[in-house]
Amino acid sequence: MIKVGIIGGAGYTAGELIRILINHSKVELNSVVSKSHSGQKIHEAHPDLIGEIDLVFDEQLDQDVDVVFLCSGHGKSKGIIDSGVIPEKAKIIDLSSDFRLKSEGNEFIYGLPELNRDLIKKAEKVANPGCFSTCIQLCLLPLAAANLLNNDIHVSAMTGSTGAGQNPTSTTHFSWRSNNASVYKAFTHQHLGEITQSVTQLNNDFDSTINFIPFRGAFTRGILAACYLKTELSLKEAVVLFKDYYSGHPFVHISEKAVDVKQVVNSNKSVIHLQKEGDQLLITGVIDNLVKGASGQAVQNMNLMFGLEETTGLKLKGSTF
Repeated sequence: MIKVGIIGGAGYTAGELIRILINHSKVELNSVVSKSHSGQKIHEAHPDLIGEIDLVFDEQLDQDVDVVFLCSGHGKSKGIIDSGVIPEKAKIIDLSSDFRLKSEGNEFIYGLPELNRDLIKKAEKVANPGCFSTCIQLCLLPLAAANLLNNDIHVSAMTGSTGAGQNPTSTTHFSWRSNNASVYKAFTHQHLGEITQSVTQLNNDFDSTINFIPFRGAFTRGILAACYLKTELSLKEAVVLFKDYYSGHPFVHISEKAVDVKQVVNSNKSVIHLQKEGDQLLITGVIDNLVKGASGQAVQNMNLMFGLEETTGLKLKGSTF
């Protein structure tokens, strides 16, 4: 059994991670750390887990762990690692943005399995991708791998409120978000760095602009991304290209019908639809921001790091209702 520890156990991503891990046949959840909830039962912070788990939150990490998931939020992971609280033997999967971009001395592998699966299998430290960046990259990777991203890319994408974390703010609390929609961080969203980095990894001479307009949606979970660009590919050629690229990746599916968020909620799936109008190719993708966009992908990475079948513990079922 893989002995697992979680640091930062009270937030949305940690709650989703716990939900997945307690139903994972190869995992023993040893330690869930939350200094703000230390000593409390886990289901007090995550009410959906009542009757599912009897553990309480720890103040300090149990040292008998094989892998540690860092869920403490952006900007905190480096300090946690530098503090020495994680045992040297333990692998690390970081769900923050701290190590996603390559830099000198950064030993983390970028954890998008559809891009870096072979590297993840050998990794000791993995930086889990962001939710928007996961969805958008999955819409672009097949074209990048074929060196076909030679025009500006336009992206409009909408996310649910859980993407902003558990603590309510002026733009996430229910009375503002309900029956509402808004644009934020137009052209400057922090996930653009990840997307460009991955696209360039495959399409080395990529020098076009990715124009990204993010939207806040009036729903709790899920992301829908609509990406379009000019291409000489026919629709049939584009569909073949995408199906070939994802043929060995169990969580990505190409749909002949238009996609919607409810297809993927509570699952680790990404569903992609292609449409051609004139010289414009529209790629629409959907994921659950808390699963494939965060905790499910983190478990997918753990499976790869420990030599398990990639889908182990992740055959979660979404619902269209």
